[in-house]
Amino acid sequence: MTAITRINRADLFMVGIAYAGFIALGIPSTLLNIAWSPYMRETFGLSLDSLGLLLIASTAGYFFASFSSGRIISRLGIGALLLTSSLLGVAGLLGYALSSNWPALIVFALLTGSAGGLMDGGMNIYFAATYGPRLMNWLHACFGVGATIGPLLMTTFIHSGQSWRWGYAVTAAIYGALAMTFALTRGRWRAAEMPAGTTSHAPARARDVLLLPAVWIGVAVFFAYGGLEVAAGQWSSTLFTETRAVPAQIAERWVSLYWGSFTIGRFLYGAIANRIQVVTVIRLCMLGALAGTVLIWWNPANEVGFMGLALVGFAQAPVFPLLVTNTQERLGPKLAPHAIGFQIAAASLGIALVPALAGVLAQNIRVEIIAPFLVVTAVVIVALYEFSLRIGDLRRRGQGTRTPDAGD
Repeated sequence: MTAITRINRADLFMVGIAYAGFIALGIPSTLLNIAWSPYMRETFGLSLDSLGLLLIASTAGYFFASFSSGRIISRLGIGALLLTSSLLGVAGLLGYALSSNWPALIVFALLTGSAGGLMDGGMNIYFAATYGPRLMNWLHACFGVGATIGPLLMTTFIHSGQSWRWGYAVTAAIYGALAMTFALTRGRWRAAEMPAGTTSHAPARARDVLLLPAVWIGVAVFFAYGGLEVAAGQWSSTLFTETRAVPAQIAERWVSLYWGSFTIGRFLYGAIANRIQVVTVIRLCMLGALAGTVLIWWNPANEVGFMGLALVGFAQAPVFPLLVTNTQERLGPKLAPHAIGFQIAAASLGIALVPALAGVLAQNIRVEIIAPFLVVTAVVIVALYEFSLRIGDLRRRGQGTRTPDAGD
């Protein structure tokens, strides 16, 4: 009841629009999981590893747009940023639906990625400055809802005999409705302000933060984590259908469940957040994800592989926000802002490059190589995280109990 009261006081209508925006943001992020293979590949006559170009274009747009979102808000306001984001989304998604050639599709991927980066960066800045952590957590849970809807939407059209293009066309219509909403409410979005007290700790210089080995290890963890999250969702349907004789409709439902497990995991973690230490939760979740990838590889029966995929999603659900929180706690207010920015940028690169590498291996070796590839990636994540903890322990022993700063 307290949470609901806080939402009412903070203007339930505007929060609802924000949540709708993040649901919409999640839908196109997973449409490609179902549309790519074999449907989109057959339309354009592409190989498996061509997916890398599409992911790189989308990620480039996402990266640079989110990086610039703070500057855009300061100049135009949050309302203008959200309207621009939704209009870019309409253009990019319609491009997917109507494109007749592969090079044009790459351009539309850049537009769609830019739309997502603006909305993601803008909403996060707005919520961080305006609302508390609980509403922020629910905002990201809404992304999981959208990511779950995406495969279901695409599967519905494909298995009713329609083209994969309809999935993108309907999503473009959703973004069009969102654009109209943002246009009508543009003046109601309050300007984001820095939370009280944030100026008491001036951030370190970026180049000083980059000199710290612990920051680079954290960057590597985020790169591998982002890659595993998307690679498991992107390639599992191909793995199940092309090498394990699983009917496409069944495989696609399990991909949707994979993304749905992220949302379920986030809600369940919220119920126990104050009872378990952050480091303990991260360790258990990383080990759970590793166990899930092993089940996918082992696969004595298809049901075991399906359960492994669901376990990977459920175990990874709270890892990203907890790693960000842990960075803030371990590095302190001077170092953490730059470090977290580097980590999120690394995650976006991992989202593009790791699945692309999986596609190259599948194309040049065999599709079944995807399963051990996921296991190796999960092992790398666990090893890097444990190494980061060891580096942090050694740093604290050398500094006593002093909070680190840029001059250390």
